[in-house]
Amino acid sequence: MDALQQGWEFFQNEVLGMQWLNRLIGTILGMFGVDLSGRLGGSIRFFLYDTVKILVLLCVLIWIISYIQSYFPPERSRKILGQFHGIGANLIAALLGTVTPFCSCSSIPLFIGFTSAGLPLGVTFSFLISSPMVDLGSLVLLMSIFGWKVAVVYVVLGLVIAVAGGTLIDRMHLEEQVEEFIRNGRAVDVPQEQLHIRDRMAYAWEQVTATVKKVLPYILLGVGIGAVIHNWIPETWIVSALGDSNPFGVILAAAAGVPMYADIFGTIPIAEALLAKGALLGVVLSFMMAVTTLSLPSMIMLRKAVKPKLLGIFVLICTAGIVAVGYFFNAVQTFLL
Repeated sequence: MDALQQGWEFFQNEVLGMQWLNRLIGTILGMFGVDLSGRLGGSIRFFLYDTVKILVLLCVLIWIISYIQSYFPPERSRKILGQFHGIGANLIAALLGTVTPFCSCSSIPLFIGFTSAGLPLGVTFSFLISSPMVDLGSLVLLMSIFGWKVAVVYVVLGLVIAVAGGTLIDRMHLEEQVEEFIRNGRAVDVPQEQLHIRDRMAYAWEQVTATVKKVLPYILLGVGIGAVIHNWIPETWIVSALGDSNPFGVILAAAAGVPMYADIFGTIPIAEALLAKGALLGVVLSFMMAVTTLSLPSMIMLRKAVKPKLLGIFVLICTAGIVAVGYFFNAVQTFLL
């Protein structure tokens, strides 16, 4: 058992967490005379380490997920979802959302296509909630920072929000709140060509390069903010605003995340720095969920597809779920970390 525990810790710290890279960067900076104990040196080390680590994980995860996704083109996904009904359909939609791109804006065109194809509105919303909030990438990244317990609970609760939110929207019968051009749309059955392994690998690599180009500015911005938080902002400030002394820290973090636009790769370094400075786990994770699920650009895009009432209900359901998850993690933080 001890050997298994040691093996897992090595995998989490050295493979997922890439601590060897942190030590290597520290050694190289030390050779150039950089004072790693100072604020500037610590910021440089944090920035280089997190940027390289996230980009490596990004490329590996996007490639793997895109390869899996090549087996689930939109038309095939629609046919799969059409075979299920009730909560089972919501659960399958939420699970399918875990193998889609990370960005919430990337999920909205698929949501529109599924809705135009005549799938139940609640099912398509389960997909829309799950896709940016919970994915295979988030599972691996959270494991690399917070450990497997936090990662698994985060994914499970994200799926619960997606299934519960979609089910609630379905029960409210809000189909008339979808814009008419989508309700009157029709999906066209297009034969899916059989892709060979080489084609799937090429597709996966194309997705890697396209995604890196799209999210790199947000990764650099997120790592930069994380470096400032980690080395320049006093710990007492973070603890007073986002620690256990502020019962509204979860709500504050969720509200702060909404105007931002990023995926989990851009929010991880900020979350890592906040947690290291004394922010509660639930506060950090609610911030991440809000950024990835309720970003302002994605809400503007979604408004083109649905009417204000349905958009407001969607935001309310996601916000309530995110806040509930945040307070839950605060309550069980000592058991998970």
